Amino acid sequence: MTSTTRAVRGQHQPVLGRYPLPLRITGYVLVAGLGLLYILPFFLQLVTGFKTDPDAASHPLSLVPVTPTTAAYQRLLGLSEAGDGVPFLRWLGNSAVVAFLVTAGRVLFDSMAGYALARLRFPGRGLLFACVLALMAVPGVALLIPKFLVLNTFGLFDTYTGMILPLMVDAAGVFIMKQFFESVPREVEEAARVDGAGVFRTFWSVVLPMARPALLTLTILSFQSSWNEFTHFLVATQSAQYETLTTGLARFVSGGLGGGTQYPLKLAAALLSTLPVAALFFCFQRYFVQGANAGAVKE
Repeated sequence: MTSTTRAVRGQHQPVLGRYPLPLRITGYVLVAGLGLLYILPFFLQLVTGFKTDPDAASHPLSLVPVTPTTAAYQRLLGLSEAGDGVPFLRWLGNSAVVAFLVTAGRVLFDSMAGYALARLRFPGRGLLFACVLALMAVPGVALLIPKFLVLNTFGLFDTYTGMILPLMVDAAGVFIMKQFFESVPREVEEAARVDGAGVFRTFWSVVLPMARPALLTLTILSFQSSWNEFTHFLVATQSAQYETLTTGLARFVSGGLGGGTQYPLKLAAALLSTLPVAALFFCFQRYFVQGANAGAVKE
């Protein structure tokens, strides 16, 4: 083995491999312990969903139900024979429709706006981008009353349009797409224009397919934020038929749908509402990291 080979192998040696074995084992144990500590609340949530109300109140931290039951999930899914079901499926349907439409709108409009800010030259371009950055710094709570007034003035209050339309463009999404498009080599677009492609054709057929990592990142973030959105729906609706998972569960936790703590029912509902976002993230987390890195590095 030559010295060059040893040097190359040494460059690729893992960082933890440079430390003694007992120190590495201690590090692994600490990391595993922190991971278990982080997972514990989610595991308690899962277990509590299969407890009875008295069992959950008496043994809230128990990891094994005394008398396992699926009564909470039966109530949520409308399978309870007692007729005391929760409109969970309606909440789920509203959240799914809103999240799908908002995600599609943000992917389309944010990518178009990001490309315009990154490549097109027009008066006020710098000022417009400064406004986008300033909007990202404004707390969402500060816009609640203006949102309500605008929706009420245009007759969009308590409608699906009022729930969806204001969320279809996001300043953070525009910023992510702009940063990514600036990392795309201009030679690719110049070659497309030489072939006779216009601005929109270049964007749609040439540049946008190259932005797959950024688009997947934007899709995950948009779906997650619209699925978990609460404050906007709180000021945009008042009827029960427009309740989403967040507003429905908030009313439920605040004391609706009967008396008592009802911890199993509440935690079971929270678990079911978390699963779609968690599944989406774990399926596409590799593309999420690639998109974040691609948007952060400019050529």
